[in-house]
Amino acid sequence: MSVLFSPLRLRSLELRNRIAVSPMCQYSSRDGLPSDWHLVHLGSRAVGGAALVVAEATAVTPEGRISPGDTGLWSDAQAQAWSRIARFVKEQGAAAGVQLAHAGRKASTDVPWKGGLAVSHDAGGWTPVAPSAEAFADGFPVPRALSVAEIHGVVEAFAAAARRALAAGFDCLELHMAHGYLVHQFLSHLSNHRDDAYGGSLENRMRLALEVARAVRAAWPEERPLLVRISASDWVEGGWDLEQSIALCRGLAQAGVDLVDCSSGGSVPHAKIQPGPGYQVPFAEAIRHRAGVKTGAVGLITEPAQAEAIVAEGKADVVFLARAMLRDPYWPLHAAQALGVAGPWPVQYHRARP
Repeated sequence: MSVLFSPLRLRSLELRNRIAVSPMCQYSSRDGLPSDWHLVHLGSRAVGGAALVVAEATAVTPEGRISPGDTGLWSDAQAQAWSRIARFVKEQGAAAGVQLAHAGRKASTDVPWKGGLAVSHDAGGWTPVAPSAEAFADGFPVPRALSVAEIHGVVEAFAAAARRALAAGFDCLELHMAHGYLVHQFLSHLSNHRDDAYGGSLENRMRLALEVARAVRAAWPEERPLLVRISASDWVEGGWDLEQSIALCRGLAQAGVDLVDCSSGGSVPHAKIQPGPGYQVPFAEAIRHRAGVKTGAVGLITEPAQAEAIVAEGKADVVFLARAMLRDPYWPLHAAQALGVAGPWPVQYHRARP
């Protein structure tokens, strides 16, 4: 029996296996509206056998977009556009999720294939917001520091986006608290230099993350799962690290978070990261055992046997695949074949089953 292809229950949602499609920005939206590209991109991964398909970082406010090409959930029109995508994903037997996000100081930048640097106001850019008025790096826009009242507004924006995600038909939510975006900016000493209730001590730096989690949990139905993605380490001395992540994840679990998706990095451009196969799995393992919450492992997980071992050995409850899924939308079906188990082939493709 394969543990990778065993079901997993998160509240009332039962995943058909332990393989999730990691949220990956497509930078192919206009006015925050997902398009046919998103339908095909996400739908094909559901057809390919994944248990959970998580849509890309989706901004809770217009200024929370990474780029003008990001999707959003700050309007009802966007929720309506997402609804057909969520419906199609679920019709293929996968759960439909969406990642709610705010880019903070990494906002108002161009799409990656055009350089990814600041977009001017004349070209449709805007002034980003952040915990402190410091740019991410040279070539990035200088943000404006948020007031306490504006921070409260960000919390409500996440809750409002959660309500729209429900109207769109999503099964679960993931909150983006990783990769140097707004919530992570508050967590890390490297980007948060405030001296009020949202800066300084660990308790203060975690305040926004926990307020967002509680507000979204209150807005999101009790029977539906809530996930969070964190960067478990900044990979920089004096930055956010695993011990602080464990403390955060204990608080997130108490706030009603069901699974932590464990990534890393993104806070500063000079971090020294040495990626290799499964290099972030130890974060997922440590948080799973020490914080008492289910975890997802992500990062250079490419081989079926590797993914099987991660979940079978209790290092994580699910694996999130990103680039491997871009290369092969049918990775789960091919993994099932490699592991000698029956994959979730759609009936339309049964004639091609091995």
